[in-house]
Amino acid sequence: MKTLIKNIKQLVQVRDQNITKLKGKQMSYLPTLSNAWLLINEDKIENFGGMGTLPNIETDQEIDATGKLVLPSWVDSHTHLVYAGHREQEFVDKINGLTYEEIAAKGGGIVNSARQLQNTSEEELYQQSLQRLEQVIKMGTGAIEIKSGYGLTPEAEIKMLRVAKKLQKAHPILIKTTFLGAHALPAEFKDNKQGYIDQICNDMLPKIAEENLADFIDIFCEQGYFDIHDTEQVLEAGKKYGLRGKIHVNQFNSIGGVKTGVDYNVLSVDHLEVMKDEDIEALKNTDTIPVALPSCSLFIKIPYAPARKMIDADLPLALATDYNPGSSPNGNMNLVVSLACIKMGMTPEEAINAATLNAAYAMGIEKTHGSITKGKIANLLITDQVPSYGFLPYSFGNNHISQVILGGKLVQ
Repeated sequence: MKTLIKNIKQLVQVRDQNITKLKGKQMSYLPTLSNAWLLINEDKIENFGGMGTLPNIETDQEIDATGKLVLPSWVDSHTHLVYAGHREQEFVDKINGLTYEEIAAKGGGIVNSARQLQNTSEEELYQQSLQRLEQVIKMGTGAIEIKSGYGLTPEAEIKMLRVAKKLQKAHPILIKTTFLGAHALPAEFKDNKQGYIDQICNDMLPKIAEENLADFIDIFCEQGYFDIHDTEQVLEAGKKYGLRGKIHVNQFNSIGGVKTGVDYNVLSVDHLEVMKDEDIEALKNTDTIPVALPSCSLFIKIPYAPARKMIDADLPLALATDYNPGSSPNGNMNLVVSLACIKMGMTPEEAINAATLNAAYAMGIEKTHGSITKGKIANLLITDQVPSYGFLPYSFGNNHISQVILGGKLVQ
């Protein structure tokens, strides 16, 4: 099937195939093509150009994008989209002055989500997660990473990853899965952290690998959760099963996790709300990309990742939602792009680059997603009639996407 999009006001993020990620000053350049057309053949971008060069093409479908922009779909490289239930009562408790520790003492936090998930059937978990997935697709997300981590038992962690894999079959959105057994310490292991690490490495991992349920492995490297030694054990175990690492790190404290991640050649280090100079130095000239999660900072009122400092130090940067029930119950990448500009000092060019091409790199899919490039998957978003791409982060809180194309097909 061939689809032609014509009269495009501006085709945004037009790149050559050899561009895989952008760092430093490169992030300030966002290549565009005005008054353009784009041809989709089956599920891939076949060609594009200015309207003055449009050849006579036989097509099955034409879309008139007069006054509209066309961008590659957003790529969300860090989510916990598969979870059970909600935690709005904790949200209310925080407003009423309860501390994180007091909420946890009431049975709240990650353990609350784990308990709900353990008591939810795989089918019900799938139906809840499918609804969320369809919501984020409508908001322009065309590729997404989904982590486990709200199970905290072998059975529940495997259930989460099975659901994430099953979601891939429901829609033509690319899904990558990440095993995050080391997200928090289950109550039964509160005095035996090494016992839980052993269970992750010796019990959970072999079963997950046997069913091919994960693409990556992750750990929450943070004071009071898992330390550097724990992180090394988990990353080392993941390597044995061919799982490249990702790390939750520097959300509240800098304890050396960034350098550990670089030493293990992890694909991404995520959160980074607290960054020391040595953390930034450790990331320079490496294959590890920093990922910022601004909607988490907004929701739980913590500092935002120092994007300006990282970009000015010639680092790359990606953006993601951290969609989860406790600290970021939001999968809207449009809001994330706005927050990056409003709260993190990023320009619209930098934010869009961070949410497309660099985000694709943070998922290991930069060769097929994240830009308007011949041969890449035709995952596209078509905006409303807007004055410029700068209007998208400027008009925050609004969804200016009129149509979404996934795998070359219009999403109805």
